[in-house]
Amino acid sequence: MKRRICLCFLLIFGLIFPVRAEPIKWVDFQVPYESLQYALQQDILTFEQEKHLDWIEILALAACRTGGKCPLSSVKKATTDLKGEKSPQELLGANSKYYGYYHEAYTAALGGLVGSYAIQINGQWKSQYGLKAFSPVAAGYGYSHCDDFGVSRSFGFKRKHLGNDLMGGLGTPIVAVEGGVIEAMGWNRYGGWRIGIRSFDSKRYYYYAHLQKDHPFADGLQEGDIVQAGDLIGFMGRTGYSDKENVNNIETVHLHFGLELVFDESQKECNSEIWINVYDIVRLLSSHRSSISKTADGWQRAYPYRDLDIEEFGE
Repeated sequence: MKRRICLCFLLIFGLIFPVRAEPIKWVDFQVPYESLQYALQQDILTFEQEKHLDWIEILALAACRTGGKCPLSSVKKATTDLKGEKSPQELLGANSKYYGYYHEAYTAALGGLVGSYAIQINGQWKSQYGLKAFSPVAAGYGYSHCDDFGVSRSFGFKRKHLGNDLMGGLGTPIVAVEGGVIEAMGWNRYGGWRIGIRSFDSKRYYYYAHLQKDHPFADGLQEGDIVQAGDLIGFMGRTGYSDKENVNNIETVHLHFGLELVFDESQKECNSEIWINVYDIVRLLSSHRSSISKTADGWQRAYPYRDLDIEEFGE
């Protein structure tokens, strides 16, 4: 793993997407799984066609028409409409003033999940286009979850649950959903052993908490490391709710998985952080899981992976 932040990428990204005068301050992500899945399918199906339908454009158009609810019927209509000659702004008319907000918000939330990637099979790299992010739980390991975002929590102080809890077995391998840079790693009194990974475009901060006592992280992993989507990062446990390190004070073995959106660096580590409900995103990712196995040489990926959309910045 490379231990340096992709500064060249960050600089280029900043030139292409200049800082907003007024960054988005809140996102209420309500896109249901069925709508995410349908929009994704349309994106993949049209990838090599003359008119490629981008799933984020589909969802943003549907969101403008439904106040962000995005039921499947609205997503299907948006798909049909975008197959024509009119732009989203032309289709929306007076409501086009909201399109920029939804497109930026959904790009921040979903921008790293779909694209071009390659996996190595029998020594040969095979490129593909589609869902390139992975479920946080490795292939072959069962888990259960429910929509628990916003549920009350009381340890330390009364607050809302800002993630999705995935219940599974102790020691279940946990993988990086998306590639990025390890920004935080170690003990937190609420999350126990936890790891935070920032996406390469800096818009998404993935938070994995309550990792296993004694052996929480993948061997050799450190802050500043670059990881690829699907790389092993740790193991499921029940640590946390303690000022003392390496303590199991959580009743049930599970992974707390959270996603923070960052439109401006002032939004990190503050009282106005933007955490979104990832329940339906986790459902979408369940169809793409990274195969990890333990060998005599340690834990290994079954299929080496390369993100073709950001590869140039990782070299």
